[in-house]
Amino acid sequence: MAKLKVLYTERQIQDRLRELAQQIGQDYQDRSITAVVVLKGALFFAADLLRLLPNPVSVQFVELKSYAGTESSGDVRIHYWQEEFQVGGRDVLIIEDILDTGITLDFLVRKVEQMGARSVRVCCLLEKPARRRVAVQAHYVGFILSDVFVVGYGLDYEERYRNLSYIAQLEDGPGPA
Repeated sequence: MAKLKVLYTERQIQDRLRELAQQIGQDYQDRSITAVVVLKGALFFAADLLRLLPNPVSVQFVELKSYAGTESSGDVRIHYWQEEFQVGGRDVLIIEDILDTGITLDFLVRKVEQMGARSVRVCCLLEKPARRRVAVQAHYVGFILSDVFVVGYGLDYEERYRNLSYIAQLEDGPGPA
């Protein structure tokens, strides 16, 4: 079993989600939100966050690939895109697990803008500013991290650890990513 160092407990995550939901609700006021959830990592985060929002919400799913192992290849591919994916004229909230290099998120933001979204904002559970390679901004951020490899609450290492209710540093796993 891998050695895990807890960085954010389940309680800390849930408290921060309530704060994010309040801020998002105020920013969108009574407008409907189209949430674009980036699979697989943001699934747990999005499910918990969206239940807390006071706004009417519709949900779309997308899965993008840009990583080979623990490093971004720089080449973003759409792995899964809902057939009925519609964002034209809508206020879109992209929900992502982690913003690190910015390559994947920049690709998705530009794609959603090209599809005619009325507005596009980004909500990330985690942000690693030290790894940024593309200037992309998250409007809502759960936690800011140093350059450590983390798992849990949707984040994985080789498809393991997603189901943890907390976020932990994988101490004996891969290097920073």
